[in-house]
Parts: sequence; C-alpha cells; structure tokens
Amino acid sequence: MPGCPSCGSTNKHGADGGPFSTGRELVEFVCNAHGGTVKNQLIEGGGYESTCQGCGSAFTLSTFVGTCPACGGVHAIAPVHRSAEHIQFAGKDFSLE
Repeated sequence: MPGCPSCGSTNKHGADGGPFSTGRELVEFVCNAHGGTVKNQLIEGGGYESTCQGCGSAFTLSTFVGTCPACGGVHAIAPVHRSAEHIQFAGKDFSLE
C-alpha cells in the first residue's frame, strides 16, 4: 500500500498511528509528525472552535496540537482534516512534555 508522501503513514485507517487514527494515537502522531514541527503550526483561518472532550469547555484549537485553557486537556487534528469534527482528545492523563 502506498504511503503518505508527507508523513510516511502506510494505512489511511489509522492502524499504524497515522493521520487517520483516533484519540491518543492521533495526538501522539501529530506531536511527532515531521520531527515535531507540525504540532505548533497555526491552523489556516484561525483554527477550529471546539468543545473540550475532557471538561466540556469551549475553546479554539489554533495549532494542530493544543490544550484546553480550562483543564489542560490535549487535543489535536491532523493537517489532512479540514473540520472540527476530526479533533481528537488524548485522554485526561495525557500531557505535553
């Protein structure tokens, strides 16, 4: 199966921790994509309005990996996705190092 030319993922359905995975696996993938350079890139258009999947607070995900200002919950979206419905939550016990 051909891989993603920019991230090296070989499975579009997420079995390899690629851009189509979910939850913590997606957050870890985006944190590490391209040597960690993707996670802090600004999302075009100002980001996505979302609701924290940990505490329920509203926030804007303005970079590909971000934290809820209310509880610190880590969320991410892969650059291949273009809507807030694809934002994934790493879980309450996950923190950025």
